Amino acid sequence: MNYRHAFHAGNFADVVKHVALVAILLHLRKKEKPFRVIDTHAGRGVYHLDSEASQRTGEAAGGIARLTDLDDASLPSALKTYLGIVRKTGAGRYPGSPLIAAELLRTDDKLIAIEKHPEDQSVLAQTLAHFRNAKSACADGYARLAALLPPPERRGLVLIDPPFEAEDEFGQLAQALAGARRRFAAGIYLVWYPIKSTAASAAFAGEVLGTGSQEIARLTIDIGRDAKGDKDRLSAAGLLVVNPPYGFVDEMRAAAEILAPRLGRTAGTPAKIEAVDL
Repeated sequence: MNYRHAFHAGNFADVVKHVALVAILLHLRKKEKPFRVIDTHAGRGVYHLDSEASQRTGEAAGGIARLTDLDDASLPSALKTYLGIVRKTGAGRYPGSPLIAAELLRTDDKLIAIEKHPEDQSVLAQTLAHFRNAKSACADGYARLAALLPPPERRGLVLIDPPFEAEDEFGQLAQALAGARRRFAAGIYLVWYPIKSTAASAAFAGEVLGTGSQEIARLTIDIGRDAKGDKDRLSAAGLLVVNPPYGFVDEMRAAAEILAPRLGRTAGTPAKIEAVDL
């Protein structure tokens, strides 16, 4: 599977991932001490939903497009803040994780966004140009991560959201995460992965659980199989959160109550969104 961000921007998995990202960043902002965000597979930073890549999959129609009528006044804080950033980005545009993170940085917080594809990194650099405390780098996120840890602030979030272009991506991901946790045990890690094979994703989660003693939360979202039987179309995804903030799982459960009825593949059949502590 290839999960290059441009083809899937604003889909069901992005919605849940980005609400989780916002929930973590809002928690980090509660303390005055600065923090650092490291995004290892950052993409372009912003996506045009009328682009050829987005139109080819049409996945935003089953994701962010279904949330436009939500009343902010009644929403959990993470979901409310997320939608505010999406609207600020502009009609027909969707913010990637580095832009969302940059929007939530305070004066002394920092963002390092890494993208290995030169064309995407060039757009990312332009996207982040007006954020004084955010910068991008053209590099392999897995290879660069170890050199960035621990961050000088000793507080922060590492987001690992690879495109799963390689056959051994789960192995690379587990290895990179284990190494990062050894260098920065107190950090919060948000890891995204597709669920194309229940066995493969379960094995990955088990490997992560077996390589450290930190607390871990898991989120899964399943929108149901494609009625046409398209096995290549993503229908489920997961997030592992190492060292989740206090109250994170409850916050995501509150958001899930609102999101699940809207994100199911078939009208009238809600998505299954589960948030649990492991």
